[in-house]
Amino acid sequence: MREIRTPILEKTELFVRSIGEATDVVEKEMYSFADKGITMRPEATASIMRAFIEHGMHVQGPAQRLYTVGPMFRHERPQKGRLRQFHQFDVEIIGPTEPQVDAELIALGQMLFNELGLEVSLELNSLGCKECRPAYRKELVASLEGVAAQLCEDCQRRLKTNPMRVLDCKKPECRKLVSKAPSMLDSLCPSCAEHFQQVRETLEMLEIRYNLNRFMVRGLDYYTRTTFEFVTTQLGAQSAAGGGGRYDGLVAELGGPPVSGIGFAMGMERIVLLMEQNEKDEVQTSSDETDLYLAALGPDAMEHCTLLAHLLRKNGVKAAMDYSDRGLKAQLKQANRVNARYALILGEEEWQKKEAILRDMQTQEQIAFALDIPADEQCQRLTVVIHNN
Repeated sequence: MREIRTPILEKTELFVRSIGEATDVVEKEMYSFADKGITMRPEATASIMRAFIEHGMHVQGPAQRLYTVGPMFRHERPQKGRLRQFHQFDVEIIGPTEPQVDAELIALGQMLFNELGLEVSLELNSLGCKECRPAYRKELVASLEGVAAQLCEDCQRRLKTNPMRVLDCKKPECRKLVSKAPSMLDSLCPSCAEHFQQVRETLEMLEIRYNLNRFMVRGLDYYTRTTFEFVTTQLGAQSAAGGGGRYDGLVAELGGPPVSGIGFAMGMERIVLLMEQNEKDEVQTSSDETDLYLAALGPDAMEHCTLLAHLLRKNGVKAAMDYSDRGLKAQLKQANRVNARYALILGEEEWQKKEAILRDMQTQEQIAFALDIPADEQCQRLTVVIHNN
């Protein structure tokens, strides 16, 4: 993986041709100097492709793996996780067309989030290619004609100029109207369908979980075939922490050779917000040690662990728990961050059995812990275990 650096200012035409004239980014969000014909870059991929073409990088090898980090600019209403100047970490693989490369890149993104201890969900879709999209566009327009008057002004216009952009509208009333529209997944040509199936099979082989999002088109017109997003529930309306997709026709569209590519970008400010969210409940220094971390999964377990933590603290036990309903893996990582000596794991299955799991976080040994006795007796037993070690 090699670093590439591109300028902040690029010709406006570059972004219009690559991102798409009928997208929100080009229509509403770019900082452009009309008299000079230049724009402050709103994203990195178009700039990297321009540099790839200008410097003849396609002759340097069949696959170019590049990354860049830097500021981007979009004229948006500032809010949590969305700024007018923001920073992105961007990765591109240019050249290969194989579906396994798509899975490789997605796996890289998932690994980055895992290494940071962040829990995200992967959403996956395919947008087909220039062979199968025209028929889908006609089907989409036909399905929305009856409700066109109820769409927002932007969507009414896009239904005529760029119908798939209607699926990208964030307004609740439009999202509700398009929820019954046909999906691109049902209109894929045999080649695109086989490509997407192999992407899914490779992700499953790598044990990377994903959810199909049949209406995810992302906000940029250059995407083809595989598209994906890493989403979270911890950032409010700004649910995407990163995302990307394949852009098989982009280099040729910009005047370069007919090579394929796929990439993703992560918003660094959003990642920082997620990391702060993970840390805010339990802020500990490295010299502090927590006696017991209670990992609760599900409302019943959460209620019981809340009571248990309270009783333990009254007994002088340093008890900590997470109230944000994160998964077990994320909670155990948090237990390590706060130097927990033990972790009590209580999920829905354990709750039904009335038997939690008590794990020694140093040796990873674990034993069953009975819950079929009163909470104060459970507290006393846990206190004995903790104070005897």
